[in-house]
Amino acid sequence: MIAITGATGQLGQLTLEALLNTHPASQLVAIVRNPAKAEEFAKRGVSVRQADYTDQAAFTAALQGVDKLLLVSSSEVGQRAVQHRNVINAAKAAGVKFIAYTSLLHADKSPLGLHVEHVETEKMLAESGIPYALLRNGWYSENYLASAPAALEHGVFIGAAGEGKIASATRADYAAAAARVIGEDGHAGKVYELAGDTSYTLAELAAELSKQSDKKVVYQNLSEADYAAALKGFGLPAGLAEMLADSDTGASKGGLFDDSHTLSKLTGRPTTPIAESVKTVL
Repeated sequence: MIAITGATGQLGQLTLEALLNTHPASQLVAIVRNPAKAEEFAKRGVSVRQADYTDQAAFTAALQGVDKLLLVSSSEVGQRAVQHRNVINAAKAAGVKFIAYTSLLHADKSPLGLHVEHVETEKMLAESGIPYALLRNGWYSENYLASAPAALEHGVFIGAAGEGKIASATRADYAAAAARVIGEDGHAGKVYELAGDTSYTLAELAAELSKQSDKKVVYQNLSEADYAAALKGFGLPAGLAEMLADSDTGASKGGLFDDSHTLSKLTGRPTTPIAESVKTVL
């Protein structure tokens, strides 16, 4: 049996859909906080089990009979290390034989503050005794394109990434890789640095928005502090605004760039170009 944590989240859902193309539903387990959100998967024969990252006992119960686990990293930045430890301990108690974990691109040397909890989790996996693989995901194209409507409205795309190259890919691209690694044998011990085939600067992204929308959009580079303040001004929670601003600064130092093409080699198809993602958003 293959289980996925956070199976109704944006990445988990796409990964489960990809697995349903290659595996019988009876072999798949969706671990979710709210089973009502997984009704469609349940109707298709997927086993839906309730557990929260904060509840190790519930996770131990949910993982009974599971051989392979895709641990999709928690969305609660600052709480991830504790929550991931609960899941890894539960996996040990339940006899899980393999874990794939969605980490961060070049987590061991990343300039992004986000890397800290991912490195802690990678260390926990190494000490767990359970065979594992690391899916070090780069940035989602959707992260930047969430700002497209405001950029089109005001004619300005703001950020703090400078001239940093960003090799992003879509969630569907990363989900295809996760489905392959958790759905096949032979990936234990592997570390996959996953990113888009092509890269762009935020100025180039603004130019692409201009080109496809016929509206002038320019990129305005801000300091990390000013960018965080602007995001808070738009109504983002302080912690999220500061995390995004820190990540942009990390991008300016090369933290979101990789040209190994590992992601497309793993999925057997090119990653989605940013121009195509812009077209979808528009």
